[in-house]
Amino acid sequence: MIYKVFFQASTTEVPVREHTDSLYVEAVSERDVRDKLKKHNYNIEFIQPVDGAFLDYERESENFKVLEL
Repeated sequence: MIYKVFFQASTTEVPVREHTDSLYVEAVSERDVRDKLKKHNYNIEFIQPVDGAFLDYERESENFKVLEL
């Protein structure tokens, strides 16, 4: 399954909505996503499963790229 991860690039700064980034990760669970991103030191705000029509919509975006971890 593909998950959309909303995160802040730094864990040392206070989260600010305007600085939130997102990326896509293929994993079997939310825990698996967290394990895969652990070494990147991201401040993960939210992990959302992406499937069906939502996945089709996201694939149309120029920013859609699934991270290979």
